[in-house]
Amino acid sequence: MSEYIKVAVDAMGGDNAPREIVKGAVEAVNESNKVKVYLVGVKEAVEKELSGHTYPKEQIEVVHASEIIETAEPPVMAIRKKKDSSLVRALNLVKDGTCDAYVSAGSTGATLVGGQVIVGRIKGVERPPLAPLIPTATGCSLLIDCGANVDARPSHLVQFAKMGSVYMENVMGIRNPKVGIVNIGAEEEKGNALVKETFPLLKNCPDINFIGSVEARDIPAGAADVVVCEAFTGNVILKTYEGVGATLLSKVKEGMMTSLRSKIGALLVKPALKQTLKAFDLEQYGGAPMLGLKGLVVKTHGSSKSIEIKNSILQCITFTEQRISEKIRQMLQSDGIVSGEQ
Repeated sequence: MSEYIKVAVDAMGGDNAPREIVKGAVEAVNESNKVKVYLVGVKEAVEKELSGHTYPKEQIEVVHASEIIETAEPPVMAIRKKKDSSLVRALNLVKDGTCDAYVSAGSTGATLVGGQVIVGRIKGVERPPLAPLIPTATGCSLLIDCGANVDARPSHLVQFAKMGSVYMENVMGIRNPKVGIVNIGAEEEKGNALVKETFPLLKNCPDINFIGSVEARDIPAGAADVVVCEAFTGNVILKTYEGVGATLLSKVKEGMMTSLRSKIGALLVKPALKQTLKAFDLEQYGGAPMLGLKGLVVKTHGSSKSIEIKNSILQCITFTEQRISEKIRQMLQSDGIVSGEQ
């Protein structure tokens, strides 16, 4: 293939690096001939992991980086001091145009800081949010923001809603996506000061399909395609999703092993149950894109296994092909926020 979607992957970031990161990259290129992965990290360690895999050699390139940013390091200091870290070097590949996207399971703080400082914000974007896809009964919803902006303002949440709508319509193919704001009740007058101030702004926004408040219990049912909130609330929702899912799966397995009858029943129901539970596995949806940057930055869980790394790399293909960053820029121009190029 003459032209690849090029993805820089922080091979040393995350609890399972570089083994699972490299494995995920290999799985991605074996599944798609559209993508080329630049594995950025300690060359000797990365190549050692690659040696145990079969893959199209032209679709993976190793870029040496001598340093590693650890999760506990202060993000700003780490970005400044460790210029030759896998995280910084991978982000610079996006900044200089070598790569279209960046994927990391490493330090969230350093990725958020580096995304804004190195890759840079699209002109007019106030605060880039992290926006993961979460499974619902009807498919999936975009949770925006889930970790980037704890102290958000109403204007930030309005931009989140608009950027989230652009993403869901163009990446997920949902026409006129439903937008809801997370609240403690359906009534317009409910909520904290931020929600109360943001609600009328979203209600009067002609660019989105705003359906009003969405309670947390309605999110798994698919009440809204774009679920808007500030990062503290979003992160609590995301972590609750993960915790309940893992606990429920554990209890189901435990219940199936309690007697001979339940074990026989488990054998009969296992194929259908496995398929159903797979739809609610967060790993199937890849990482959380940081919307509103000049290039695509995707953050995955620190504990990511190869499947999440693979899916995070593959989601970069659609994002890039659909020119999401450009469409967000055009949306801002139509709002009169910016008048020309970034």
